[in-house]
Amino acid sequence: MEIKNVTIAGGGVLGAQIAYAAAFHGFNVTIWGRSEGSIERVKPRIDSIYNMYTKELAIAPTYIGSENPNYPRSFFADKSEITEARIDELKAKNEAVYANMKYSTDLEEAVKDADLVIEAIAEIVEEKKAFYEKMAPFLKDDAIIVTNSSTLLPSTFREYTGREDKFLSLHFANNIHRQNLAEVMRHDRTSDESFEAVVQFAKDIGMYPAIINKEQPGYILNSILVPLINAGLKLYGDDIASPEDIDMDWKIGTGSPRGPFEIIDIVGITTVINITSANPEAKDPNSALGKAVAKLKERADKGLKGIETGEGFYKYK
Repeated sequence: MEIKNVTIAGGGVLGAQIAYAAAFHGFNVTIWGRSEGSIERVKPRIDSIYNMYTKELAIAPTYIGSENPNYPRSFFADKSEITEARIDELKAKNEAVYANMKYSTDLEEAVKDADLVIEAIAEIVEEKKAFYEKMAPFLKDDAIIVTNSSTLLPSTFREYTGREDKFLSLHFANNIHRQNLAEVMRHDRTSDESFEAVVQFAKDIGMYPAIINKEQPGYILNSILVPLINAGLKLYGDDIASPEDIDMDWKIGTGSPRGPFEIIDIVGITTVINITSANPEAKDPNSALGKAVAKLKERADKGLKGIETGEGFYKYK
């Protein structure tokens, strides 16, 4: 199956990035939001991504001829592609994408012509189920649905989609134009055709498709990342150390570029709250993880949600 028309359901931190990357690589993209308020919250994210791409392309000429350039991997498949002509082509694409991004609050209108729907709504099981049931009657027979869920398994939702064989997971890492990872995970009823089409789509938008052949909670990335974040949160919840010292301890001791609280700021505190709250240990308010979730909620209520709001555990303004 050839994918041309792509609808992104949800324009949060990752949804907006996915939409922009897909449009940047030549797909017809529509962002669907539940309300006009949702759409208005998406637009500043699109503004930020446009500005980020503009800055990346402005410095791209400095990579030409460099032996080991640190270039955005989703822009150029290989350093040999970094030429003045290619950079000018991408600059023109960036302007066109920004000027022509499509938004809709009408679900039927947004998905009726979609070859691929990427669901990127909140990590709340019942909300996802309700969304799939509502959307199912509007889809073309051959449309594929993927979930960008960071922890939930596709088999949890397949019966609600009306197309079990055309449903699977496509999970992106954050900052996807540079950290160009897309985890493609099938369930046991996903068709080979759908799986292969999604793998090809990931390649076509400049991602490295990490293929997961059977369901794994946490996929690959979060199977490793979530325990790290939880370990940091437990230390924070029990007041063992400050977020700054936890991060520095991890970075200095391992050589890693970021600590758990810097990662939380990138992912966004709302997503971390949703994921962590589902952990049985966090349901006990007296546990270290339960106390950490309470602290996170206090910060979220103050608007300290991470990079997107300009301040989380660190300031970004």
